[in-house]
Amino acid sequence: MAVGLALVLIASFAVASRRGGSRLSHEQASGASRTLPPGVAPEGMVWIPAGDFAMGSDDESMSDARPVHRVSLDGFWMDRTEVTNRQFERFVRATGYTTVAEQAPDPKAFPGAPKELLVPGSLVFSPPVGRVSLEDHLAWWRYVPGANWKHPSGPDSSIQGLEDHPVVQVCFDDALAYAKWAGKRLPTEAEWEYAARGGLDGKRYCWGDDLKPGGKWQVNNWQGLFPNENMKEDGFDGTAPTGSFAVNGYGLSDMAGNVWEWCADWYQPNYDPSQARNPQGPDSSHDPAEPGIPKRVQRGGSFLCSDLYCVRYLPGARGKGATDSGASHVGFRCVLTPKAKP
Repeated sequence: MAVGLALVLIASFAVASRRGGSRLSHEQASGASRTLPPGVAPEGMVWIPAGDFAMGSDDESMSDARPVHRVSLDGFWMDRTEVTNRQFERFVRATGYTTVAEQAPDPKAFPGAPKELLVPGSLVFSPPVGRVSLEDHLAWWRYVPGANWKHPSGPDSSIQGLEDHPVVQVCFDDALAYAKWAGKRLPTEAEWEYAARGGLDGKRYCWGDDLKPGGKWQVNNWQGLFPNENMKEDGFDGTAPTGSFAVNGYGLSDMAGNVWEWCADWYQPNYDPSQARNPQGPDSSHDPAEPGIPKRVQRGGSFLCSDLYCVRYLPGARGKGATDSGASHVGFRCVLTPKAKP
């Protein structure tokens, strides 16, 4: 569940004033179209063939993923994994780019806020002590000064030893800047879901209908009492190195769990089924829960998703995030449209 920077900062102001393996079998991927890729794959990318699929979910808890409707897509290239800390660091060194989390919030956007809170930082998952209401997202999120992609949990943390983990604490604009530098783009929501399904149209999970085939976890998510106790049955507490789990039918890693991934589409709480071919999403944002805060779609869930709380690591499920807000469970991957033949 995404939390806007503004919402957490406002809560912080109130507090202050009171004192995110192997390939699947051929049989699992048998529903995928096998059109040939248009040439040699760009480094680190896989070919997603043209095809159509049923987009969305009928899950009662996911009203914003309706109506389920058929969508047709042209083929495209997609990053095999989420963008890693190593890759993002290469971008920053080449361009000198400064992420939004490394910049102080604009005082005009937060009138009356104490100056000591208007400092660079970002949202960090912080497990509370004791039981809390699952309706109160602020119970496990904190705005931490000094948290950014280089220091994902705060100024005393680092990415040393996490070079192959997905980069986090990147907002939509940061992801867009990286994609442009790499000569790529962010995926549309339809492209993301189609790729995540790996040819398994209509299945509950990216790998089929069984949560734990052979008794083995296929996803980095939360096992245990959220948000207090993670049993780590999948082997990880926070993010996992990209590629730690089996790839799907298209050869993509971590299309469920690990970290939420930014998509190009503006968020609105329903689909327009008339956009049946290469849909680009709506031309503006609207989230009834936080009207006035522009949001883009996020997909895939994160290491914080749980079958007891948030099942939005399912391929048909949707997430959303304020465009100016990163978090310790949000990253991205890129896609590339093949060049037209002369």
